[in-house]
Amino acid sequence: MFDAFDPIILARIQFAFTVSFHFIFPAFSIGLASYLMVLEGLWLRTGKQLYLDLFKFWIKIFAIAFAMGVVSGIVMSYQFGTNWAVFSDKAGPVIGPLMAYEVLTAFFLEAGFLGVMLFGMNKVGRKLHFAATCMVAVGTFISAFWILSVNSWMQTPVGYAINEAGQFVPAAPWWDIVFNPSFPYRLIHTVTAAYLTTALVVGAVGAWHLLKDKADPHARKMFSMAMWMAALVAPVQIFVGDQHGLNTLEHQPQKVMAMEGHYHSHPEGAPLILLGLPNAKEKRVDYAVEIPKLGSLILKHDPNAPLAGLDTIPDTDEPPVWIVFWSFRIMVGIGLLMLGLGLWSLIARWRGKLYEWPLLHRVAILMGPSGFVAVIAGWVTTEVGRQPFTVYNLLRTVDSASPLAAPAVGASLVAFVLVYFAVFGFGTWYILKLMQKGAQPHEPEITDDAPIRAAGITPGPAQKGELPDGR
Repeated sequence: MFDAFDPIILARIQFAFTVSFHFIFPAFSIGLASYLMVLEGLWLRTGKQLYLDLFKFWIKIFAIAFAMGVVSGIVMSYQFGTNWAVFSDKAGPVIGPLMAYEVLTAFFLEAGFLGVMLFGMNKVGRKLHFAATCMVAVGTFISAFWILSVNSWMQTPVGYAINEAGQFVPAAPWWDIVFNPSFPYRLIHTVTAAYLTTALVVGAVGAWHLLKDKADPHARKMFSMAMWMAALVAPVQIFVGDQHGLNTLEHQPQKVMAMEGHYHSHPEGAPLILLGLPNAKEKRVDYAVEIPKLGSLILKHDPNAPLAGLDTIPDTDEPPVWIVFWSFRIMVGIGLLMLGLGLWSLIARWRGKLYEWPLLHRVAILMGPSGFVAVIAGWVTTEVGRQPFTVYNLLRTVDSASPLAAPAVGASLVAFVLVYFAVFGFGTWYILKLMQKGAQPHEPEITDDAPIRAAGITPGPAQKGELPDGR
């Protein structure tokens, strides 16, 4: 069945499919862990039951998303050995320790405190439980830190030497490798995207329940917090994305050439191509809608600055322009829509209509999944734009694969598709059902003596919290 297919193409599709599924859940759980930390902190500071209700509502969703993120990521580590053994052998001395640091720091931190966070509110003091929530939030950030360091090194490799076996080995202090040229930009851009993704989901849930009941206090609080996040962070994300683009132009110019659709060099100022159909055969963008010299103004801050095109590099080093061109525009377009939603919410808030405009709420619902689309589009831009290399300009993708048989790779790809859509489709459906139900108001506040009362024992003074630790 798969004999006619290129096994390397099948292996790339398989990894792209699994990592796309996986990326969705951490992008949500990174932001949601921090949101839970904020909710619990506000509850402890103000004593308002509303924040506790929201915390208990969103922690159920976090537990499911976190579990699906862990499970969906397991198979990727196996693919390094089954499908990309040559890459693992050659790049392993550099990326292997970085991935091990992720396990030793982030994963152990999350695993150590996740149980306390999920099940310990009735069993430990409030301060300890809040500390556990903070540690889980910090752990999700540390996990992103190491994984993005690995990916960034593959994009902008530094601090390496190549030994007699053809392996990349460290030749500089590890921090030079960790903080490679593109890493700080990619880290901030990706984590900020995760926060925006979560904010839009929270805002969509709040908007959904506001359409049913404008007076719902839980829906009001969710929607208000989410819209503040969109209004304040979306402009920051656009600025960070611009800085990341300038860094990419410096270190990966052909990726930017593909993003911009610049098949030819522009010695006197490059246009900004808004839309068009890249034509790889004719080396042009058909039906281009462009603004003269704006490309040079954005990328060089000078409308007359020259910009090189893909005609300056060999065709064999050229990324797939059509995919990168459109994935980049999807990402940027959604980012501008997020900015628009945030500004709209500020106008509504200023006019005292934040909870009164159904059209704003409907648009917020439509924007709910847009963060996931944007992070996948950004990932496609980053990864496909690096092609035809796994380690940029040093190790080609065709030279990174295991000796593969197309039927074996194709069969496993089909199995992944069926299992992933079945398992994670059900998990996503269940999360949507929980979101549809919403936060339950007036749930009894959990106190430190709840287990004692549940056992039929009336707590004495010491049991009521008069302990030296302040509980």
